[in-house]
Amino acid sequence: MTGKQTVLGRTLQLARADVDALVDQAEDPQKTLDQLIRDYSNNIREADLAVATTIGNLRLMEADHKEDTCAADEWGAQALAASRKADEVRAGGDAPQAETFDNLARTALERQLTSENGATAAEPLIAAQTEVVERLTYNLDAMREKLTCLESRRDRLMARAQPAEARNGMPDAVASVDVTDPTADLGRFEAKIRREEARTMGRAEPADSSLDGQFEQVDDLSKRAEIDARLARLKDGEPPPAGGGRAAA
Repeated sequence: MTGKQTVLGRTLQLARADVDALVDQAEDPQKTLDQLIRDYSNNIREADLAVATTIGNLRLMEADHKEDTCAADEWGAQALAASRKADEVRAGGDAPQAETFDNLARTALERQLTSENGATAAEPLIAAQTEVVERLTYNLDAMREKLTCLESRRDRLMARAQPAEARNGMPDAVASVDVTDPTADLGRFEAKIRREEARTMGRAEPADSSLDGQFEQVDDLSKRAEIDARLARLKDGEPPPAGGGRAAA
């Protein structure tokens, strides 16, 4: 179980807990309230850190996505400029120089494809991370509200100065609340995110088998075909695609 899963499950468990029922059933309400307040206070501090860390990671991912999108636009513009220059010098009779500029256009288009693919791959991860932030933040707000209610109830109880009775240990009703066990829905949600991350990392690793190598050759041919197709469209006067668009298969 990862730290993120633990925090997610704990915040949801505490946000949904029926603390009024726990206190009402307790043998020593004040002792139970004190324990619950400690639990909520400790977990709120941990959840605050988790929220800050998760938001920080999300902002980095968003910045990388924006950088890839802008880079795709810039490479597209450079490809168009190189293609036009090639047409200009070719019209002047300098075919070798024209081919040099066409090669520059191809290089720019290849880098545009790389930037587009990077932006596209990041989008589902950004969406998943955004959902994690929203869930953590919502649960954290609910925990803070419950903590406020617990503190108010303890203060009222102390003000009444009810005689204390001998108590031993935490009541079973309170002990049964497992604040470290994430609920099944969040566990499945986190597992799904981790599977997607694993697939992304797996795709980045070089292929080891000869069959994988053959498929890589097919991908390279497709990539070169896409670059040639884009260059042809530039020659026909069609503007380059906007950055971050999904590359043609």
